Amino acid sequence: MTEPTTSETTRTALRVENATLVDGTGAAPIADAVVIADAGGTITYAGPAATAPPASGDAFTGRVIDAGGRTVLPGFFDCHTHLAYAHASPPGRRGELDPVLVTFDTATRMRQTLDAGITTARDLGGLATGYRTAVETGRIEGPRLHTAVRIISHTGGHADVRLPDGTDLSGGEMSELADTEDEARLAVRKVLRAGADLVKICATGGMGSPYDQPDDEGLLEEEIRAVVDECRRHGGKPVAAHAQGNAGILNAIRGGVTSIEHGYGLDDRALEMAGERGVFVVPTLSTVYAGINKATMEHYHYEKKVRWSGITKENISRAIEQGAKIALGTDAAVCPHGQNLMELSYLVDLGMDPMDAIVAGTRTAAELLGVADRLGTLAPGRVADLVICEGDPLADIGVLGDPANVVCVVQDGHVRKDTKGLLPSATPAGGRP
Repeated sequence: MTEPTTSETTRTALRVENATLVDGTGAAPIADAVVIADAGGTITYAGPAATAPPASGDAFTGRVIDAGGRTVLPGFFDCHTHLAYAHASPPGRRGELDPVLVTFDTATRMRQTLDAGITTARDLGGLATGYRTAVETGRIEGPRLHTAVRIISHTGGHADVRLPDGTDLSGGEMSELADTEDEARLAVRKVLRAGADLVKICATGGMGSPYDQPDDEGLLEEEIRAVVDECRRHGGKPVAAHAQGNAGILNAIRGGVTSIEHGYGLDDRALEMAGERGVFVVPTLSTVYAGINKATMEHYHYEKKVRWSGITKENISRAIEQGAKIALGTDAAVCPHGQNLMELSYLVDLGMDPMDAIVAGTRTAAELLGVADRLGTLAPGRVADLVICEGDPLADIGVLGDPANVVCVVQDGHVRKDTKGLLPSATPAGGRP
């Protein structure tokens, strides 16, 4: 018989008291709130203390977290990460590193991401499925993961990290190249064989790639349709499209993708089409606000960033104004790991209401990943993923961007982070041993 993991043996029922509840639905906050989860990690109550089940007697036999007036929110999502790569380290250089060190470094980045309040992450290129399994089985602690494994790109496209002689600098971990519809279908089959939860394609060029421009088109619309159809044939896997220039964005939307990643060149026509077809937009503003440093950036990267920074802010601001279905994603690796919720501040800076920004990182993100029936909101029947933060994020959304302000993280009912000793002992409520 397999021994249970440590986290499985230590999970108990939890009761969060003395909190302001922001439940992820967009509803008004509730002062003096209580959130209760059973020993299986499922929320049984989230609402005012006045109508909560009692914490004494036989009604509750778990452990109590006194939030001390702090804010409790759902665990957040980052819908666009690259956990296998260090910040500012070109993905193509990973093939030169010792794979054992890559594994340990990746685990460290996963821990940093979880500590920032991200309990679920979608990795869009470079992360093997073993990391997902390691989290699921309790071998390591990190966000629960959806991974695309590798990125489908055309030769010379955004995800082509091969040298002119054909040497793959990523060690085969970064991309699948496809230059015809048949090759696109084959590439999908290869990443699904590798265990991918979704498929990532390049519909345009990009900022950090040396061979192309963000306005360049990537896979042809017909090739994108082939990818989407192949995913349909294999369980309806979602398709995320790296898409920065507007022509490629339109190709991706017409091709049937699930989400537009970056979307820097979105125009009114693309926004209208995305709205009509229910396509999500993941703006990854952290890559825009992270700073442009000529001294540390490749010249081509620097020049593209300078040209596109203002365009991006203008277009994403309009997308927010027009009510695009926006989910939070950072492109962490391009920006620092472990500061994921800074993205909320950037959304607010471009015109999003703080509550709507929180919803983008919780409920809407859960909808994008197809898990809104279990995650993304604090309500009975949902999985007990929650964060407790200092301050009032509705008054100052920036408090969530500093991981030090995220003082407690609960994932699937397990307390993963507790920097303030909010859960000081194993003594259950009411003093029962």
